[in-house]
Amino acid sequence: MNDTPAQTPHPQAPPGSYAAAAPPAGAPGASVAYAPPPSHGPLGNVRSTGICILLAIITFGIYTWVWWFKTHNEMKRHSGAGVGGPVALILAIFVPFVMAFVSSSEVGGLYERRGERKPVSGATGLWYFPGSFIVIGPIVWFVKTNGTLNAYWRSLGAS
Repeated sequence: MNDTPAQTPHPQAPPGSYAAAAPPAGAPGASVAYAPPPSHGPLGNVRSTGICILLAIITFGIYTWVWWFKTHNEMKRHSGAGVGGPVALILAIFVPFVMAFVSSSEVGGLYERRGERKPVSGATGLWYFPGSFIVIGPIVWFVKTNGTLNAYWRSLGAS
């Protein structure tokens, strides 16, 4: 008869988890901390594309600055990445054509960080500039970018 108690093996982490990648104690690199990716921050607001376009027309374009500030602020708070509201506003005032590329890229980045295909990217900004020469280009850009951002917020439970 054996007087030593039976030892239970250490529970294994589920496949693909971050804990499974940790080296055993005493192994080189064991002091490196492994943690899951940061949690997401608060959700942004869903903004009606038609109302946003109407507000931009009624305010002679001033609402576009509000839109850029608010959306970039929300994306930064949610993901921890991106230029954020104040920088977006400064860029929107001084180089608005650059913001079309930045905005579409950051919206696409939200999907990419989730492991999904980017529905919009920086190249979508080409609808804004040089698309503005065909007049309708910026509207196509806004419908695509704002619609994709709204779909992202809705997929996480925003209304």
